[in-house]
Amino acid sequence: MTPSAKGFRQTGIRPNLHLRARALAAARAFLDAQGFLEVETPNRIPAPAPEAHIDPQPAGRAYLHTSPELCMKRLLAAGYPKIYQLSRCHRRGERGQRHLPEFTLLEWYQARLEYVAMMEQTQALVCAVAAACRPAQFPLLHYQGRRIDLSPPWERLTVAEAFDRYAPMSMAAALAQDRFDETIALSIEPRLGQAHPVLLCDYPLDCGALAQPKAEAPHLVERFELYIGGIELCNAFGELRDPVEQRRRFEMERAQRRAVGKSVAPLPEAFLSALEHMPPAAGNALGMDRLAMLLTDSVDIADVTAFIPEEL
Repeated sequence: MTPSAKGFRQTGIRPNLHLRARALAAARAFLDAQGFLEVETPNRIPAPAPEAHIDPQPAGRAYLHTSPELCMKRLLAAGYPKIYQLSRCHRRGERGQRHLPEFTLLEWYQARLEYVAMMEQTQALVCAVAAACRPAQFPLLHYQGRRIDLSPPWERLTVAEAFDRYAPMSMAAALAQDRFDETIALSIEPRLGQAHPVLLCDYPLDCGALAQPKAEAPHLVERFELYIGGIELCNAFGELRDPVEQRRRFEMERAQRRAVGKSVAPLPEAFLSALEHMPPAAGNALGMDRLAMLLTDSVDIADVTAFIPEEL
């Protein structure tokens, strides 16, 4: 964490917070110019999306949302074609150099946008933000002694290819041995985006609970993540619209939570009811704290955050 001569951590990170504010403004400006509507949805909801490895924060008889996804998709179903939100999100127990229990997501959705087109849109948005924040060095990003070239087009690497290139086993073997997440985190993620951003795409079916299957390869889903400097910045889907399949996947996630003794929240029935009315769409959730880390050459998320849990 950045020290301060006055004894206040916040004094030492003032330049970072100014740049963070510019990044938020640039993201808004990019999406506004593309015809997106900024929306606000409730932080406190009766039922979050069940996810085996994400723990929602209880708030009375409800929960603080882990993402605004469910309510934003209900807006898609109601006829809003292009929407975005800069949202404070909450995930219990997440704390580390790249994790906070309360953090900022930029989440956006576009009806009738193809999965691959979302990759291109993400590339354009991140470049626009970087250019606005670091105009003198763009398209280069200097991060922890490395020069990362943000010039498009960015590499698209399938998960299977990443396992073959970087991991000690194939994707199929990792799935069979229940070592998929471990291998991604330890063997693959640190190697991604070190010289040029990488879009890691085409995840296995069981690793994208809200993503639609690829038409030409139904054992995979339309999901990608963006990596720059070994840091995961976003998680994007071609959105699943089948309420029966979505319920089945949610029940699988709930079963996994029960199996390891975790709490199980109610199913989000209002979302499931609206899902069949949602048009084809692509969506993305981008961590603005982590993007600010990259733009300020910070290794600790605390250095781009005004208050951290230990100070409250």
